[in-house]
Amino acid sequence: MNLQLILGNFALILFVAMVVTGIIWFLDIFYFAKQRRIAADKALAAIDDRSAKLTAEGLKVDTIDRATIEAALLRQPTWIEYSGSFFPVIALVFVLRSFLYEPFKIPSSSMVPTLLVGDLILVNKFTYGIRLPVINKKVIEVGDPQRGDVMVFKYPKDMSQDYIKRVIGVPGDKIVYENKRLTVNGKPVAYTQMDDYLDDERPIYHKQLVENLAGVPHRVLNTENKPGIEVASVENFARRELCDFSYEKFSCTVPAGNYLMMGDNRDNSLDSRYWGFVPDKNIVGKAFFVWMNFSNPKRIGGIN
Repeated sequence: MNLQLILGNFALILFVAMVVTGIIWFLDIFYFAKQRRIAADKALAAIDDRSAKLTAEGLKVDTIDRATIEAALLRQPTWIEYSGSFFPVIALVFVLRSFLYEPFKIPSSSMVPTLLVGDLILVNKFTYGIRLPVINKKVIEVGDPQRGDVMVFKYPKDMSQDYIKRVIGVPGDKIVYENKRLTVNGKPVAYTQMDDYLDDERPIYHKQLVENLAGVPHRVLNTENKPGIEVASVENFARRELCDFSYEKFSCTVPAGNYLMMGDNRDNSLDSRYWGFVPDKNIVGKAFFVWMNFSNPKRIGGIN
């Protein structure tokens, strides 16, 4: 699932805008404002000298509103005024979305029923460590992704795209997906059958189950007459030799520093079964809250 940023994918643009407006803001404080003060003092001194000269010559002196003249001379140029106004706002947004929370919009159905098309979600940027903005390099360790987490990450095949899936395997795990059921390190994952799920986009019912992965229960969907994996669609990816594929079975050993991801809409999700593992350097954050869906306001709430 290729996520869409609420404000657009513009981390670099936002950073450049913050730097440019910040430089103008600081220059105005430490240079431009002082230059305007000097210019204003000279102009007012010239006015005072002229008034004194006219008075000495016995001529009538025009009434001058020195405060108005001074305010006009000290007024910031429009481009400086706007830069100074925008800088704190841009800086605040940049810090919030780089280190704390980032908004995304769900554009497709690969995470149904957990996340629906149109869900506006928040992603915690510090759960898995503090990372430098733009280059996404981790500088402070905080925590690691856990099985069952819903995680946003950079798509390994195209780092400009953000994807969202569920963490199925962490480094060192042996994951088997056979007959649409998971086994983790030799232990079958527990499933509970639910009523069938009616597709929101098409008049199709999907089998719905509760999957309890590492103590994190969540709903998943299966589609009849679809295999657990389309072997012909599997790509060549890094460390593919750690995986085995067949029509109804997929197994992988997750290498160090990587994660295996799958969508909850299992038969309608292009995920690690097809394009491989997600390196730690690709992690964006943990999805934790749906803050709005304009088509369905009842969607507001936490993400399981």
